[in-house]
Amino acid sequence: MNDEPLADSFVDTNILVYAFGANDESRSPVARVLLRDLMAAGRFHTSTQVLQELFVVLTRKARKLLTAGQALRYLDEVARWQVVVLDYGAVRQAAELSGTASLSFWDALVVVAATRSGSAFLYTEDMQHGQKILGVEIVNPFRSRAC
Repeated sequence: MNDEPLADSFVDTNILVYAFGANDESRSPVARVLLRDLMAAGRFHTSTQVLQELFVVLTRKARKLLTAGQALRYLDEVARWQVVVLDYGAVRQAAELSGTASLSFWDALVVVAATRSGSAFLYTEDMQHGQKILGVEIVNPFRSRAC
């Protein structure tokens, strides 16, 4: 990362998978540095949805599957930081946003959680880099690299 102060940032599932469960030669190191920097600055945020998705990917979809216990250790580490708990209001807001912003419901729910966390940035590779939704800027941390 650079020397600028980090803003509060929400991290989506795919970034966590690259950091914890994938051995992608170009993306994994970028994801690890991003998480390290955000956590060191106290600027890391995520949600219950992201933790649920992370557990499933690490135990059922990753190239090298983890046991439930191993995956839970990663979730415990992530949950030390701010985790947005999604309620019906968030689900309803995401349902509305998915129609108005042309997002999948699941991506809209991530955006709503990022907004509720007070984050300025949402790190993901699933949405359009540079787009602002509900005041949160989408950032693909791998965009400037040959990933």
